[in-house]
Amino acid sequence: MKSLKFLSLLGVVFIALTSCEETPPPQDPRLVFKFTFDSTQARLDNIGNPSSMPANHRGQHPQFNQMSAHYIELAPTATTALGTGEILYLAPSTTAGGPTAIDFSQGVKVGANQEFFSMALKDIAPGTYDWLRISLAYQNYDIQYRIGPPAFPSTYDGVGTTASFIGFNTYIGTYNINTQPITVNDDKLQGYWGFETTILGTPYTVTGQAPPGATTVPNPLFATSPIPAGSCVVTAAFSAPLTITGNETQDIVINVSLSINNSFEWIESGGNNYYEPLNGDTVIDMGVRGMIPYVQ
Repeated sequence: MKSLKFLSLLGVVFIALTSCEETPPPQDPRLVFKFTFDSTQARLDNIGNPSSMPANHRGQHPQFNQMSAHYIELAPTATTALGTGEILYLAPSTTAGGPTAIDFSQGVKVGANQEFFSMALKDIAPGTYDWLRISLAYQNYDIQYRIGPPAFPSTYDGVGTTASFIGFNTYIGTYNINTQPITVNDDKLQGYWGFETTILGTPYTVTGQAPPGATTVPNPLFATSPIPAGSCVVTAAFSAPLTITGNETQDIVINVSLSINNSFEWIESGGNNYYEPLNGDTVIDMGVRGMIPYVQ
């Protein structure tokens, strides 16, 4: 009986020691970035003005699965030139396809309200920042479509997945649109996309390339802080100025709210509100339609 009590005491001590050893050290307060997607947010054009849908165009709010970015910068003023603010994040790049390109295989891809990136607040230059710049790289979302006569024998309404590469240049090995792999092994400029759906049990995929300049990239600071064409650097003012001292005791979370207000846009050929890819409807824009970073 004494030996059992002794073993029991040893067990308690061992558990206590193990628990102490496995407790992670306290983490410095961090600046955390998350994405959310809002179909009710203002729909903007490339220079940050409200944008209405042209008469012969239609659009829909895609249902987002993933988003990725390759650059994050804090800018203190409206005249801060691109690249001269506080650069927080730059995704891995590669020259495997020739010129410098985003390495898709190493990109961080997250869904709504998931942490995309964080860093210790003490490692950021103290100051007040009014503007956020994020260069988006990749988006994956579901859209609704219709196929029917004359291209298809009967009318069929379905849901498909779009993989949209909106970074300036991306090296892609193999990627999955949804369940189907697509092999590229090359660079793709902004506007490359893949689409996958299943019709009557059979999967279908198609890929394409939007023309240069077809992807909307809102930048309200175009007059004072222009951005390179094709860069997909979305710019927006914080909902309230972001002040960093370096002495914070809690995390600061930035909710990067992206406008998906009719962000999937096509030229309508059939005169209805359905995206009909087999009957002449042509996708014209897959860019986001604005950004509001909220300081939480």
